[in-house]
This record gives sequence, C-alpha cells and structure tokens, in this order.
Amino acid sequence: MSQFVLPSSTARLVLNFRYDINGLRAIAVIAVVLFHFNADWLPGGFAGVDVFFVISGFLMTSIVVRGIDTGEFNLVKFYIARANRIVPALALLCLVMLVLGWLMLLPEEYAALGKHVAGSVSFLSNTVYWQEAGYFDAASHEKWLLHTWSLAVEWQFYLLYPLVLIALAKLGGSAGIKRGVLALTIVAFIYSALTSVIWPSASYYLLGARTWELLFGGLAYLYPLPAAKQRSRLFNLVGIALIVIAYVLIDESVPWPGYMAMIPVAGTYLVLIASTQGSVLTNNPVFQPLGRWSYSIYLWHWPVVVFGYRYDINWWWIPGMALCVLLGFLSYRYIENIKWRRIHSLQQSWQAKPLWLAALVMVMGGSAVSYQGYPQRFDAHMQALIESARFSPYRDQCHFNEYQPPNEACEYFEDDVTWAILGDSHAVELAYALAERLRTHQQGLKHYSFSGCVPSLLEQNGSSRCTRWYSEALQDIIDDERITTVLINHRYSWAVAGDHAPDYPHAPAVENEARAARIFAALDTVINKLANAKKTVYVMYPVPEISRPATALIAQHFAFEAPDAPMKGTTMNYYKQRNQAILTHLQDTRYPPNVVFVKPTEALCKNGQCNAIEKGKSLYFDDNHPSVEGARTLIKLLPEQAFTHP
Repeated sequence: MSQFVLPSSTARLVLNFRYDINGLRAIAVIAVVLFHFNADWLPGGFAGVDVFFVISGFLMTSIVVRGIDTGEFNLVKFYIARANRIVPALALLCLVMLVLGWLMLLPEEYAALGKHVAGSVSFLSNTVYWQEAGYFDAASHEKWLLHTWSLAVEWQFYLLYPLVLIALAKLGGSAGIKRGVLALTIVAFIYSALTSVIWPSASYYLLGARTWELLFGGLAYLYPLPAAKQRSRLFNLVGIALIVIAYVLIDESVPWPGYMAMIPVAGTYLVLIASTQGSVLTNNPVFQPLGRWSYSIYLWHWPVVVFGYRYDINWWWIPGMALCVLLGFLSYRYIENIKWRRIHSLQQSWQAKPLWLAALVMVMGGSAVSYQGYPQRFDAHMQALIESARFSPYRDQCHFNEYQPPNEACEYFEDDVTWAILGDSHAVELAYALAERLRTHQQGLKHYSFSGCVPSLLEQNGSSRCTRWYSEALQDIIDDERITTVLINHRYSWAVAGDHAPDYPHAPAVENEARAARIFAALDTVINKLANAKKTVYVMYPVPEISRPATALIAQHFAFEAPDAPMKGTTMNYYKQRNQAILTHLQDTRYPPNVVFVKPTEALCKNGQCNAIEKGKSLYFDDNHPSVEGARTLIKLLPEQAFTHP
C-alpha cells in the first residue's frame, strides 16, 4: 500500500487549532437554538445540524487518514476516544432528565422518556424517532431528547467510516481514498436527493441520506485549497454567505436533506478549505466561546425549549436562551473537560468509564419503560386524572383504519340494536359512551367509523376505499330495520382546513373552497338519506379542538392548578373561527324535521372558555379527540326521550 502523504498546508491546519471551525460551530448552534425557540426568526435554522455534519466529516477524515498514513491508526482507540468525547455529557443530560422527569412527568410520558433515553445513549434514537413521527410534527415538543437523533447519525458514521477508509487505502492507497470518498459522496448525494422526496421522514433521520454531508467534510480535507490569501478570504466570505442564505430562505417545506441542503453544505465546505483563521466572522469574542461550548449547548437547548412549551411560559426565549448558554458552559467546563483514560486495545475497553455510565443510564431508562412510568409516584387524585385521559377500550377492535366491510361493524353490549353511530375517528369514544347509556335502557349500538373518512369523494390517494366504505356503511344502516336512530360526528375542520396544532392559536383557513363545498354537500346527502329512511338523525356540531395535548395540560394542571380546578383548552372565539365554514353551512341549511343538532359547546364551554379538564377529569385524550369522560359529557346532551324504544 502506498503511503497517503498529506499536503503540507493540510498537515499544518490539522495540527493547529482551527478558529474558523470553532466559529462555524457557533454559527451552527446559534441557528439551531434560534430555530427551536421560534422558527419564524430563522426558518432554515435547522440547517445548522448540516453544518455540524460537514465539520464532523472533516475532522474524522483528518484523524483516520493521518493515522493510516503514519501506520498508527487504532480502531479501538478511535472508537473509545469518540465515546469519551460524546458519551459523558450526553449521559449526564439523560440522567438529569430521568431525575427531573420523575418529579414532573406523567407515567406515559416518563415511560416514553425512558425509551428515548435508552435510544439516545445507545445511539439508536434516530431510528426510534423516525418510527414515531416527523421532526417538524407538533408532537416533537413532547420529546425531550428528540435532538439526539443527530448524535446517533454521527456515531453510526463513526462506526462505519474508518472501516471504509481502511478498505479504500488497502485497495488503492492514498489515491484510492481520495477517489473512493469522492465517488461515495456523489452516489450518497443522489440517493439523498431522491429519497428526501420519496421517504421524507426516513431521509431526515437516517444515516443513508445524511452520509453525503459528512463525506463532503472529508472532501474538504482530502482536496485542500492551495495557499492563496485573497482567494481564501473570498471563499470564507462566500461560504458564510451561503450558510446564512440557507438559514434565511429555506424552511420546513423544503425536502431535506435533498439537493437544497447543498447550500449550507457547500458553504461549510468553502469555509473549511479557506481556513481563514483571522476572519472576524468566525474568530471573534462571541463566537469562540460559543463554539467551544457548542456541543453542550446543543445537548441542553432542546430540553429547555420543551420545558417552556410544556408549561406555556410567556417570553420563555429570554431566560431560556440564557439558560442554554449557562448549562452549555457548565457542561463543557466540568464534564467535557474530564480527562478519561485512553484505551488502546479491545481487552482494555471494559475500563472505559463512559461506556459504563452509558450502560447505567440505559438500564435506568429501560426500567422506566418496564414499570410503565411508575404511576405510583402520584396520589390517588392525580392517578384518577391521568386515567381519565383515555380512549375507548374498543378503539383498536371496532374502529377501522383500513377498509373492512361495514357489515362487520361492532355491536355494543345488547342484542337489541336500535342506534348506529357514523363518522371518523372522532366517533369512537362517543360510540362507547353512547352504548353505555343505551345499555341502561336495554338497547344496543352499531358502530361505524373509518379513520379520516369524511362523506365526500376525497382527492388524495386511498379515497376510493373511504368512499366505498362510507357508501356501504350508509346503505347498511338504511337497510337495517333495527336501527331507528343515528348519531353522526366528524372532525369537519380537519377535513376542510387541515390540522389545527401547527397554527394554533391562529385558525387556518379553508384550504380548498370547492372541496369543502363537496364535503358539505355529501354530508347533506347522508343526512337526508337517513332522514328519508325514517331514521331519527342526531348531527353533532364540531367538538372543540384544544390548544395542546391532554397530557401536556394535565402536567400543567398538576404543577400549577388546584386539584378540582377546571382548565381551559381553547376559547369560543377560536372555536368559531376554526369551524366557521361548517357552522355557517349547518346553520343556513334546511333539514327534515327528524334531524336534530347537538352542540358540544353547550357542555364543554362556559363564559367564552372551553375546558379540557373539569372536576378532576380530562375531557380529551389528545388535542382533538374527546376522552371517554369527555364523550360521556357530550352524550348527556342527548335528551332522555331519544332513548325511548319506539
């Protein structure tokens, strides 16, 4: 194997402290923190993670290639050194979160935290979060360690990359490494550009689509810029400009990390090859300390953001950002600077204390999962409140997420079926609560619900199954002579305007007026067909959607409210704005006399406020579905004569 001879300029740069890299770290972490506190401030601030990836690729390439060149590269030493660098601060964060979580998280949340802790210290969290949801989903603010996905990506790269470089060196020496990394970068970039559109969530989280960014850092090391002061300054300026442009002009709607990620990646590449150590843009009294603390700031910033979101603290960004910097400094000063024992062989690896620390934290996280979040931490009243935020025990059994023949719909409790309920997932808990009430009258209920299915010819994929199911369900109800009464309920606002959570408290407008009109016309057809079939039809107005998930409101209630105090979920003004289209339609349309309307706000809203918690019970199990308790409250709106058997 021919030796890989480092260009003199590159050798000099690796041996000396890189102020430009330290400044880049500051630019990256500032962007990420600003974005997470308020995405409107810096829409593309999430690209700071991509800057970190390029830097990591550059540094890892320098370490491994120099070791291969001198014949001194030790794979075990490399892995343990990376663990010594990354694990202690991460493990401390996880340990602190487990302690704080014990004091303030609900059982389900604490179990989820335990799962995420185990995923974080095992560097598998990117896979865990990919399977759970997208990075920009509203639910992300309930995941205290979501940001550790990027550490998992880097660690997975660290495991594989040295093996690839060793193989390339054996096959082709120094030239083989350079050509191989270049070829892999091109292939990985094409893969990322394609999969970011086809599989957006997987591409965001998983190593495959991120590999090219790390490899691009390797190219900056392997193909250095010949020394030229003026050219270096220009490259440095252009590189910083590209990074800033990405932060300002890119947003969450851009497939990521697709070809547009080339903007911040190329910008970082230019800064790295320019290696301008005296640039005020990177080497200044603010960026240099922030760069040194950047890893710890990154670790602590997201839990600080989630804390402010969890307790809905006004102007949280002011103390929150200061707290991020303080915690980052303390973690850097007292944890990152610990000098751990160097390990040079596999036989010595058991002496690596950070690995034992990671194992301990992983066991603690696993125990939180095994013991279901330790519900015994709470008193009986709080346990009852937590338990009330539950969905129907028949949700999985009786609610359809895929097409099934409607004649297979569940019948509840009694053989004497006289009622049916028809709708989407928002009918499930109502079905259970209604069946409970019918049972006291020796009557039964047939439950028809299909997730996300509204009475319309939908335009997205899969609409034919929904349309077929809805038509068949309607006909099945009409043909069933036992059924004399039908309750209809849908989440109309979602059907015509999308989810409310990303924009709350701003009510999103109707996305497509023509589609909304078709949905409302189809609803009228359903109502009129049932009414003409001599069925009594109860149509429930929209159920209020609340500001935040029930678990978050319960936690806030636990921290700040008296046990029996009500807690608002939203306002009547928001409810009216959000549901204006369907409310106007229902109010302005004439229906047969055997059609009766039920208004949930009469049970859930008082004095302009719609409650999420009342009398120690949660009325919701998330931010839009009523819980069983909430459904029982709504069913009480039905008059007693509705249950008189004809």
